[in-house]
Amino acid sequence: MKKRTIAASIAAGTTALLLLGAPLAASAHVHVDPDQATPGSYTTLTFRVPTESATAGTVKLVVDLPTDHPFTSVSYLPIAGWTTTVDTEKLSKPVTAEGGTITEAPVRVTWTAGSGVSIAPGQFQQFTISAGAVPDVGSLALPTHQTYSDGTVVDWTEATPASGKEPEHPAPTLYVNDPVPAGDESPLVATATPAPAPAAASDGITDAVAIGLGIAGLALGAIALVVAVFAVTRRSRGQAGA
Repeated sequence: MKKRTIAASIAAGTTALLLLGAPLAASAHVHVDPDQATPGSYTTLTFRVPTESATAGTVKLVVDLPTDHPFTSVSYLPIAGWTTTVDTEKLSKPVTAEGGTITEAPVRVTWTAGSGVSIAPGQFQQFTISAGAVPDVGSLALPTHQTYSDGTVVDWTEATPASGKEPEHPAPTLYVNDPVPAGDESPLVATATPAPAPAAASDGITDAVAIGLGIAGLALGAIALVVAVFAVTRRSRGQAGA
């Protein structure tokens, strides 16, 4: 009976820790939220990039822009300590849009950290661009490549199915005419909002507070688990001595 009581306490504490930790693990992705934009509009996209490594910082981010349905214009918000470049290339196949023919378009945005600068473990950074006009299509994939200081590259390029079940490395996707898959949510995302988007900074604060509360809850849960096991063990020893 005593062993079952101790085991039950450990199981309950472990379950609580898992429930607290699950939202934090699920948040470490790059998606699109609210995931939609209006055709023909100019949209502000804010990529919130977390560092998942415990030993290396993020030093580079590359976002591939669509070429089959390209944006005609892309600009970026400068970030202190980072160099940003927008690459424009000739399209392999001309595209008709906005009443004209597009032969070249922005195809890539790259952010590179300066010397001594990185997104350290446990931190995230926001990277913002303004893009448009939004093509009149179902959705636009925005494959993202994250480089760490140890040379590791994480490719966020996998498509999310209509069921909404995320793959291991989902690509940020901007939904235009297609509905957003059920369950395609994450607080660390590429956010699509009408340009300009001055509220992006406050959104980042909200995310930071949420993550901080989650970590605090996890720590409290661990302490509660240790206290519960100690109390049960002490009680069991007392009963045995009596």
